[in-house]
Amino acid sequence: MANTTQATKRARQSEKHRVHNNDLRAAMRTRVKKVKLAIEAGDKDAANSAFRVAQASLDGMARKGMIEKNKAARTKSRLNTKIKAL
Repeated sequence: MANTTQATKRARQSEKHRVHNNDLRAAMRTRVKKVKLAIEAGDKDAANSAFRVAQASLDGMARKGMIEKNKAARTKSRLNTKIKAL
């Protein structure tokens, strides 16, 4: 347990940030999953619209440093390739 007021505050902030980051990460994964579901259903229009949302989410996460920029680029590239194959 934290011994100083500063350490107590940092522990509070760390927990708050951890929960917030998990929510953002889960939202990003959900958006990517929606694109994959649209691709599996064969709906190119839905896949394109879901891809735009997922793309913005991935770019934002990479900008904040929550995921590597190469991971964002790789994920976008793979999704886009699958959409074009429809």
